[in-house]
Amino acid sequence: MIDTLGYAVREARGKLAPFRFQRRSPREHDILMEVLYCGICHSDLVMANDPFGRTPFPLVPGHEIVGRVIETGGKVGRFAAGDLAGVGCIVDSCRCCAACLGGDEQYCAERFTSSFGGRDRAGEPTHGGYSKYYVIDENYALRIPTGLDPATAAPLLCGGITTYAPLTRYGIGSGQTVGVLGLGGLGHLAVKFCAALGASPIILTSSAGKAGEAHKLGAAGAILTSDPGQMKRATGSLDFILNTVSAPHDPNPYLQLLKRSGTMCLVGIPEKPLSVHPISLVFGDKALSGSLIGGIAKTQEMLDFCAARGVAAEIEMIPIEYVNEAWERIERSDVKYRFVIDMASLNP
Repeated sequence: MIDTLGYAVREARGKLAPFRFQRRSPREHDILMEVLYCGICHSDLVMANDPFGRTPFPLVPGHEIVGRVIETGGKVGRFAAGDLAGVGCIVDSCRCCAACLGGDEQYCAERFTSSFGGRDRAGEPTHGGYSKYYVIDENYALRIPTGLDPATAAPLLCGGITTYAPLTRYGIGSGQTVGVLGLGGLGHLAVKFCAALGASPIILTSSAGKAGEAHKLGAAGAILTSDPGQMKRATGSLDFILNTVSAPHDPNPYLQLLKRSGTMCLVGIPEKPLSVHPISLVFGDKALSGSLIGGIAKTQEMLDFCAARGVAAEIEMIPIEYVNEAWERIERSDVKYRFVIDMASLNP
């Protein structure tokens, strides 16, 4: 076993504090990583708040992990000591269902093993990347390509793949106009991916101030959703909408912005159900769909794409001692656009 220091929440809505625990020793297909950077995702906070009463405490969060390989199991073939590797949301799955065999481990019939807050195949709790070391099967680890800054790559392992996967699944590219609803951790990456794929991203926001921010990220324009005139003029103007909003909202006005046969894809997960009027879909042959992160192969494709096209998350680097303040700021939407923890600040 490997003694590890991390930061954990010990009860629902509690504060993060230093926590010592043990990782398994590397098995024959495992790699041991020293964690260099870990992104902070809003789902870290959701899990720690324990909304469904199922969170296993103590909880070490973190599923946007970039580290350096320091040890490998005897049968590891994809990584060597010194390599940069990444860990996203998925660290194992059944490996034999149709979804796993098709490269969509996120839809595993037996549910994938999450990188924190879950149980591995042996029934042991999984602890996340707010820690000094991480052990993972090489088949679920990602290669960090040369030329991709490891700090800005960390948020790509959840926020990046969450937005990249549906855009590529629906063939978004040149000549298409894509609405991005919400300009936060997910939305800012969606704008960058749309632009890199050759599409024209349009930010949909109720805040006039975010229009300028969106242009700096590569948006071709903005629709102020709080302006009835702008919304009316934009009716039927969008080929696709990526909905990144996790707060309760009415999707019907945005569905009116789609062209005939257009699709709105949900990647945000509001706590309460959304109410969709059938007319919003039936009149125009429109579709409402959803997408959950992405499989291991798709995540590697996304990382390679980012390295080739210069796509990276906009981050604010913090030391681990600042993590509670960072969580409070995320609750206030006070970050542009992702926090990343410099794990070198985690000292014994």
